[in-house]
Amino acid sequence: MDLTQTLEIASCTDPGMVRSHNEDSIAADAANGLVVLADGMGGYHAGEVASGMATTVIITEMRQILASAQPYQIDPRTKQEIAVRLVREQVLKANSSIYQAAQTQPQYAGMGTTLVVSLFYDNRVLVAHLGDSRLYLLRDGQLRQLTRDHSLLQEQIDSGLISAEQAKNAQHKNLVTKALGIDPSVEPEIHEYRTRPGDLYLLCSDGLCDMVDDEDITMTLQALGANLNLAAQQLVQMANDNGGRDNVSVILVRVLREYPGARGVMAKVFAWLK
Repeated sequence: MDLTQTLEIASCTDPGMVRSHNEDSIAADAANGLVVLADGMGGYHAGEVASGMATTVIITEMRQILASAQPYQIDPRTKQEIAVRLVREQVLKANSSIYQAAQTQPQYAGMGTTLVVSLFYDNRVLVAHLGDSRLYLLRDGQLRQLTRDHSLLQEQIDSGLISAEQAKNAQHKNLVTKALGIDPSVEPEIHEYRTRPGDLYLLCSDGLCDMVDDEDITMTLQALGANLNLAAQQLVQMANDNGGRDNVSVILVRVLREYPGARGVMAKVFAWLK
């Protein structure tokens, strides 16, 4: 199913005001409803290698698979839709590729990357993530963070050691507890949400959310949402105006209309029984 006329996608990425090069990587395949954002980490230039590998592997592999399969198809063995398995397998493949490169090439030792993958299909969005890059949803004027950071700071908030307000000024914001490519195996966190026409989804690296608070993000999306390219550029500019201490990347996805999957009779029956 071609979603080119169903999803409006805009993006912007920038090194920021401090870093000399950009270790973020973003990619989109509108026809297949797939967007990927990664924020690399590692030695000199290794972070951008890791993030670039992540986006390239996932986009390339998923594009090949979706040429002959639909995410809502039922796996005859598990009797479940194949979407979660497809995304999880490509994330694991990207993890293996990055890990092997880091192990075999000394200049890439210790590299890794955060990751947010969003797959839009059948009036839903499936999101897989690792680390502290985020997915937000703006619906009915309200901004909601759909992902939960895999970070030391989030663990401190969850345990009650610090408040969310104190976290805004905390040190060591960028210590992640999960990332792609650091270990030989990793398990992404995967969730699925129903979408509505008019929904606006924001994928971003921590270079945005560390520098611009949710209220200002909300106001910007509300004010400039009619022009997604301008909105994406303005969010990046705001991060830079506030100091731009990190690379900053933004992907915006607006749902223009419903996009139900074209199921066969048996799949419809199974969906009803579920």
